[in-house]
Amino acid sequence: MQADSTTVQQSTRVADAPLNNWVDRYAPRPMRPYLRLARLDRPIGFWLLLLPCWWSVGLAGVSLNQPYPDPWLLILFAVGALAMRASGCAYNDYVDRNYDAQLPRTAGRPIPSGQVTPAEALAFATFCAFAGLLVLIQFNAFTIKLGAASLFLVALYPFMKRFTHWPQFILGLAFNWGALVGWTAVTGSLGLPALLLYAGSVLWTIGYDTIYAHQDREDDLLLGLRSTAIRFGDNTMTWVGGFYAAAVVLWLAAGYMAGTHLIYFTAVVLASLQMAWQVTTLNINDGENCLRRFRSNRDVGVVIFIGLAADTILSWMAGLS
Repeated sequence: MQADSTTVQQSTRVADAPLNNWVDRYAPRPMRPYLRLARLDRPIGFWLLLLPCWWSVGLAGVSLNQPYPDPWLLILFAVGALAMRASGCAYNDYVDRNYDAQLPRTAGRPIPSGQVTPAEALAFATFCAFAGLLVLIQFNAFTIKLGAASLFLVALYPFMKRFTHWPQFILGLAFNWGALVGWTAVTGSLGLPALLLYAGSVLWTIGYDTIYAHQDREDDLLLGLRSTAIRFGDNTMTWVGGFYAAAVVLWLAAGYMAGTHLIYFTAVVLASLQMAWQVTTLNINDGENCLRRFRSNRDVGVVIFIGLAADTILSWMAGLS
């Protein structure tokens, strides 16, 4: 009986989820397939979706000389990122269900493993999207329209690897939409700093998702799918290094245009050192190496947000003296 239990546990656990993650350990058993479908056993994607939103809120706060990033907006974006990532992942798994069933690394996902039916996954995606809509309507009218426009990119992304070696570009456009929406939520309109922040974040995503995609490179080739990992091949370090360097330049330019100060620029430089570590120690033939460097991008995002938050607070305090 113990062997059967172990077999079931191994068959339901997703390959790239951390061992002993909270979903597998603590979540009620009936909820686990849906929490896995939402990728809550792998929270890195939540952070990578959320942090550009928080950056943009902080950057707009600096430009308006606010005393600190608006806590209510930070909470709304956190809830929205959680809901929309869950919706996007469920939809992506629905679209990719036949491919996922053919690959050892993805066969344990809820749909191909039979934990959730395709119809249930689609219903879950719709429910989470509705939750995201409830968050979106808390913002101003311009932000609501801008946020809704991202749905086209979300719907398009899962199909791109069938037609182009650049699905990571579409992912970057969709995943970093919050870099625009965060700014408009504070200011009510778009501005050049937000556009620069967004452009840099798109390049950042192309870089880190190329690293992630190297885990699937051989399997994608067998299935006839495409990615930047396949396109760049042995030149990946050069390409990713170039994307990261350009992202840093654009982030610095966004800060300059918004009126940030030394503490923000220092944070970006520190983040760039972490990104340089990723590139110089990357081994594209080692899946664990790629996964660790991909996940470490949360640290990049946190450092930049801390720099923006500190810049906002210190700049406001300096204005009082």
